[in-house]
Formats: sequence, C-alpha cells, structure tokens
Amino acid sequence: MNTATTTLAERLSTAAEKGLYNPSREHDACGVGFVTHLKGEKSHKIIADGLQVLENLTHRGAVGADPLMGDGAGMLVQIPHAFFADEMEKAGVTLPQPGEYGVGFLFMPQDADLRATCEKIVERVIAEEGQELIGWRDVPVDNSSLSKAADIAATEPVSRQVFIRKSNGDDQTAFERRLYVLRKVISNRVRAETNAVGKGFYIVSLSSRTIVYKGMFLAYQLGAYYADLKDERFTSALALVHQRFFHQHLPLLGPVAPVPHGRPQRRDQYAARQRQLDGRPSGLGFLRSARRRHFQALADFL
Repeated sequence: MNTATTTLAERLSTAAEKGLYNPSREHDACGVGFVTHLKGEKSHKIIADGLQVLENLTHRGAVGADPLMGDGAGMLVQIPHAFFADEMEKAGVTLPQPGEYGVGFLFMPQDADLRATCEKIVERVIAEEGQELIGWRDVPVDNSSLSKAADIAATEPVSRQVFIRKSNGDDQTAFERRLYVLRKVISNRVRAETNAVGKGFYIVSLSSRTIVYKGMFLAYQLGAYYADLKDERFTSALALVHQRFFHQHLPLLGPVAPVPHGRPQRRDQYAARQRQLDGRPSGLGFLRSARRRHFQALADFL
C-alpha cells in the first residue's frame, strides 16, 4: 500500500492483515484503587487516602506530549451531604435529607451564552421529567497545576453542580433510575439543540448516592484542581479512584478515541474495556456475571 496516497484510517484498517496487530491482544493498563471503611463510617481521611492511592498509581497513567497533560484521573465518592448542605446554605438554599435529592456534576462550555443555553435545557428537562430543581453550585477549581498551552487551556470546562429534589414519592432506588433517564434525556436534548457537546458539555455524574470528580489529569492534579477534595467537611465512607491509560490501542478515531478532560464513552465503563472483552468472547459470560456481582455488592454497600 502506498502510504503517500492513503489515509491513516485506511492504513489502520488493514493492520491485522498486513502487520503483527491482533485485536485480541489489545488491553488497557489503567490503575484502579479502592479505599473504604468496613463499618461504613464517613470521614475526610477516606478522601485523603483515596488521593494518595491515586498518586501511587501515577505509573499506571499515560502522559501526553505535553508533560502536564494526562490521559485522565478521577474519584467516585459518596455524596458528602453535610458539606453540600453547608455550601448551599451560603446561597440561601436548604437541601432535603440525604437520599431525597440528587447531585449532578456537569462540565460546561466556556462560552457564557452557550453555557446559559445548556443550563436552561437542563432545567427544562428536569421539570419535564417530573423532578424539581433545587439550585446550582459553581465548583471551585485551581488550574495552576495544569498546562498553560493555549490549545489545552481552551478545552478546560466550567465545572458546575446541579441539585435536584425527588418529587414523586419514589424510594431511592427508583429515584436513581429516574436520574439515569434524566441524564440521558438531558445529554440527547443538548446534543440535538446545540453544538455544546463538542464544546465542553458533559454530564460527569448524576446520582442521589455518589458523585464523581474527574478530568484529563495526571494523578496528583485531581486533588490540586478541585478544592472540594481538600475540604475537611468533604467526607465519604468509600473512594474509588481511576488513573487512565488508554494508549495501548490502535489510534482509531470514534468511540474508542480519547476525548477531552477524561470523558471515556460509557460502554462497560469505558470503550477500551469493551475492546478488551471483544477480544476474549469465550470469557464474556463469566465476566458479565462477575461484573453483576461486583456492582450489586457496591450498591448494597451504598
């Protein structure tokens, strides 16, 4: 094949036939860690230990050509109700009891007008889905540890949190299902009505139980960027951390390509894992069963 007249996509499409590439050999090299209190007692120490575990996984994360740009890092924790109640009280908003509201973490476009449009869509969909908007919160950040390259800085999103009251008498499990549907409807509506999805809009998490803080970070940058994670009032009984390494794959564009700010596609956690499963079909049944048991155990704990 004449590489001077073919595209990268065309050359990659014949990699299995012409070279040593075998899709069954694709694998991720991400680092994952979990910290918890066996009796379910919440504390800030769990958050601090989670951040330490994440930093200890630095060697499992990829670094870009810019040494201050990583493949992504994040942390899932239980919703810190007391912390959010204090923060929202400063804005004159009283939160319901734990489990009676959900928190969404959203990446928003830098453009103020486009961001306002996205917020209106979010609020409209919340009402259409029979839930009640409580309020918004700006997430305090410190980007001094991030790259100052103009093209990278231009992709930094505005981080906001939205609080949603349960308004139809559902139990918490049913409310979680409604929040899942709400997230999908919001994302599809924003995609249909604006170009914000390509300009920074993304729903990081939306739940009445857990919240995710993440970004296109190196391990140490997660705690440095989000002030919430260093606040002693921010507590949880568990912390699940992830340091992402996506690069042991063909550099294909599309659903398996890395996207800005640590936003892997939601398909069996991330697309790289799906490609790994695709290469081992004989083990799919076992893996699906194990995954169901794992998430049921986590749900029971929460």
